[in-house]
Amino acid sequence: MTKVKLCGLSKPVDIEAANRLKPDYVGFVFAEKSKRYVIPEQALYLRKLLLPEIKAVGVFVNAGLSFVEDLLVRDVIDAAQLHGDESEAYIRALRESTGKPIIKAFKVKNPEDVKKAVLSEADMILLDAGDGSGMSFDWSLVKGVKRPFFLAGGLNHINVEEALREVEPYGVDVSSGIETDGVKDAIKMEAFVKAVKRALSKDSGKEMQ
Repeated sequence: MTKVKLCGLSKPVDIEAANRLKPDYVGFVFAEKSKRYVIPEQALYLRKLLLPEIKAVGVFVNAGLSFVEDLLVRDVIDAAQLHGDESEAYIRALRESTGKPIIKAFKVKNPEDVKKAVLSEADMILLDAGDGSGMSFDWSLVKGVKRPFFLAGGLNHINVEEALREVEPYGVDVSSGIETDGVKDAIKMEAFVKAVKRALSKDSGKEMQ
């Protein structure tokens, strides 16, 4: 069953929509340059509003190890998603000090990027087009990946069914694709989740035939 992550939530109304739609994960962005940036206190408040069965993921870009550790240990987030130049040593240290899952994001431009991602020591990997640009990448590059991964970059309710058919990822991660004018849109959030469920029900129907 493909997992769904709705990323970049920053307001109580975003959490209300997530609680209604019940994705597997939501993401809080702790990168200051992002328009979706939240401070720890804000994330903690939002986390308390979130249904306990929905996992909260913190998104970081070259953050200090102690900063990420603190948010994981205090259960502000359940997992850390790293989008910078974090080393394998950084990943190992974070896992050893917190015992929490680590997701490492990789920009996919060519087959070498995919090979590097597959070899990561992170608990999970995320294959993305880039810096939250809302653009997708050539999905054919990841068709042969055996390791479970999140697919991100340019996904929306229109193309996610095609992505699931072509790539069969462990999970899909969406942010700009569920926004209108840079603001989370509950209607688009619902349309995205429904599109994923529709695609999965089609696959289930094929298996039964």
